[in-house]
Amino acid sequence: MSESPQRRAWRVTEPIHAMIYFAPEAPERYAGLGVGPQDGYFASRAAAFGPCGPGLVTATFYNFNPALVARALPAVWASTTPAAMAEARLSAVDAALTRGLGAETLASAEVAEAAGLARAAAEAATAWPQGRPLFAAHAELPWPDEPHLVLWHAQTLLREFRGDGHVAALVAAGVGGIEALVLHAASGETDERFLRVSRGWRREAWAAAADGLRDRGLLDTGGLTDAGRELRAGLEATTDRRAEPAYDAIGADACVRLADLTRPLSRALVKAGMLNPRLPERESRR
Repeated sequence: MSESPQRRAWRVTEPIHAMIYFAPEAPERYAGLGVGPQDGYFASRAAAFGPCGPGLVTATFYNFNPALVARALPAVWASTTPAAMAEARLSAVDAALTRGLGAETLASAEVAEAAGLARAAAEAATAWPQGRPLFAAHAELPWPDEPHLVLWHAQTLLREFRGDGHVAALVAAGVGGIEALVLHAASGETDERFLRVSRGWRREAWAAAADGLRDRGLLDTGGLTDAGRELRAGLEATTDRRAEPAYDAIGADACVRLADLTRPLSRALVKAGMLNPRLPERESRR
């Protein structure tokens, strides 16, 4: 099947947002606020909610062990504020993108054009906030001024818009957070240990979730069954459909143009190793 322009625009541009979860600039700035790397992840991404506790983050982030979230929140708010975490995150984005792409590239007409297209799609998405709590919260944050930060923020909104739709699809399909991770790992598309450790799940819980998926006929000793592959394909198709309204607002040609503009940027970030997974230090031996 050919990839739709809407999906291509999201997929090709996504590394520009996702690099913040791996770039060392982020934990460096969180440390300046007295916040560790793992706590910084939860606090920075959840800062749009205000000084929230673990329940809201567990619900919206979906696939993290609730105990892992509870170790970070709300305790982190004794050290800093949501506004400071959001500012630190954006500062880290600025530094990381400058390091990965160079100031000359960030000041280019291509980045400015991509920022305009992505922002138009993200702003169009605000017409559909219902059932999308992470997106709606981030949509209330102020827009930055510099084009490369506008591009990052726009892709953040589009990512959370898509992510909220994906969570809804998982809930409707009866697939819990850890089960979604097990299915993803079984597809061979990503590393099982990284998913398990970074989300705070012990081997026993992972094995129990896998047993439940085998009982449903979604897994066998070879990985995903035909039913498991069909389920994952259906979930992805549903997620694509629920993300399309934002991109439909700018049109297919603009989606293709956005992907063409951001492809060299994303490739440069990947080539520079800025999306290489790193396990949390205190969890690396689990």
